[in-house]
Amino acid sequence: MGVYLSTPKTDKTSEDGENEKLRYGVSSMQGWRTSMEDAHAALLDLDNSTSFFGVYDGHGGQAVSKFCAKFLHQQVLKHEAYSVGDIGTAVQKSFLSRMDEMMCGQRGWRELAILGNKMDQFSGMIEGLIWSPRSGSAEAMEDNWSSEEGPHSKYDGPACGSTACVAIIRNNQLVVANAGDSRCVISRKGQASDLSKDHKPDLQVEKERIYNAGGYIQYGRVNGSLNLARAIGDMELKRNRTLPPEKQILTANPDINIVELCEDDDFLILACDGIWDCMSSQQLVDFIHEQLKIESKLSAVCERVFDRCLAPISGGEGCDNMTMILVQFNKPKFGPSTSQLSDSSNDQEVPRSN
Repeated sequence: MGVYLSTPKTDKTSEDGENEKLRYGVSSMQGWRTSMEDAHAALLDLDNSTSFFGVYDGHGGQAVSKFCAKFLHQQVLKHEAYSVGDIGTAVQKSFLSRMDEMMCGQRGWRELAILGNKMDQFSGMIEGLIWSPRSGSAEAMEDNWSSEEGPHSKYDGPACGSTACVAIIRNNQLVVANAGDSRCVISRKGQASDLSKDHKPDLQVEKERIYNAGGYIQYGRVNGSLNLARAIGDMELKRNRTLPPEKQILTANPDINIVELCEDDDFLILACDGIWDCMSSQQLVDFIHEQLKIESKLSAVCERVFDRCLAPISGGEGCDNMTMILVQFNKPKFGPSTSQLSDSSNDQEVPRSN
């Protein structure tokens, strides 16, 4: 971290998609960083009534962000709470412990090695065949991550980590879950409202947990190293065996925000801090509204945001990896206007960002 290229990589990887309920565009750009550590997931049809979007901003490597992009939505879908319509619980449990559990042991090591480009796909497949158990159904083995035995069976998880900010849309219900400093913002009649909060170490609730777990904050960083207070991975900050996952120095416990969408909603943004370091929520919403007057392709709008944020020289703001998902709703499907965006964790209005 903090190491830059002599010239930025401005090639952008973009895609668009739509169904009868909504459309989206997503783009990512490496920028000035020496490697690309962001990842994302965009699934119009997680099931026949639900869409899933996620942005994952890695640190210390790309393995954990890619792991989340590959597996997090699968675990939400498989959770028993999801099957009875409790999306909030399903995503909370998937964040808090399941991802970290899966990244330990032989299989976790193997998947991270492949995703982190330390092992090619073919070698990983062969190693999986060698160390997987010979009995049990294929379906059970697929989700039993502790079943592989091998030289890395005692692997206790990655030193690198990732933020996770996801939005799950079912009919007119929006569920936002966030751990870290990526952010989800909705534009409602042109006004930006943050649907997530940035988990920085200087927040009082984060400070209390960090100190109570035996950690410290130095120069705005957890234990002098990490400038965010919640993340998936970073297992060296989750070693206190006397504490549950939500009370560790670093936790993946997400804030959950459940919002009823209405006809006043313009679009939804999920983006990593490479964007938010350069623009406030309202500035970005205003910029997107202006761009949508002249550009209908949503991924192209994301690309223009990157061009707007990219620093002319290395160092400071505008030099980070950039990833952004832009979602537009099919408004006739939604209910009448509502005046409040509520946070399910405290039933208070989420403050508007200026």
